[in-house]
Amino acid sequence: MSKVIIQNPCSCFLKSGLLQEEEFDTKTEAKAKAEKLLIEMSQKFCNKHQFSMSERFGDFTVYIKPRR
Repeated sequence: MSKVIIQNPCSCFLKSGLLQEEEFDTKTEAKAKAEKLLIEMSQKFCNKHQFSMSERFGDFTVYIKPRR
């Protein structure tokens, strides 16, 4: 099992209805979902934040950080 976890959700994320944590059967599925989330958040959110992803032990964390 692999997870996708959203770290430091912003108000846009909270309003979006997206899940803060999801579990997948394979690492490939989890990575695809994390990459999809990065694209979706970059295109649809308010542009006050930047998004990045890291992988650790088969789990993917999407970080939401304020733009500088």
